[in-house]
Amino acid sequence: MPDDLLERLRSRLADEGREATFAHGLLAVQIPREALLDTVKLLKDGFGFDLFLDVTAVDWPGRDPRFDVVYHLYSTRDHVRVRLKTAVSGTDPVVDTLVPLFGAAAYMERECHDMLGIRFRGNDDLRPILLYEGFEGHPLRKDYPKEREQPLVRYRE
Repeated sequence: MPDDLLERLRSRLADEGREATFAHGLLAVQIPREALLDTVKLLKDGFGFDLFLDVTAVDWPGRDPRFDVVYHLYSTRDHVRVRLKTAVSGTDPVVDTLVPLFGAAAYMERECHDMLGIRFRGNDDLRPILLYEGFEGHPLRKDYPKEREQPLVRYRE
């Protein structure tokens, strides 16, 4: 990693309530959910993080806010990854979509919605991508009953 990248990023984000640290071999940035789009745009345009790798979430059922939505971006110029985390509540698990900045986010956001129930404001296609239409619940939530039987669906020819 370029020596000054973390320091440049840390100083740029410090004024806006965002915290940047170096953890587990990569840059980690904790951001408020309202600042997600601005932060990703800054990382993409100002720091060269031009590849969207993935989005997922972590369920913390005993905590408020309940979920951490986690993004990974990569700089093909500097060959480094960055992790972004933003917390969302269990009662309103909504974040802005990254589709305007990275088209590939459309499918990854669908998967995160499917598995954990996170909604992505601005992504108009959150149809199930891994589960079938009619599946009830979100199987990666820690309160999902693994013994639960799902409704049967008719087989399509």
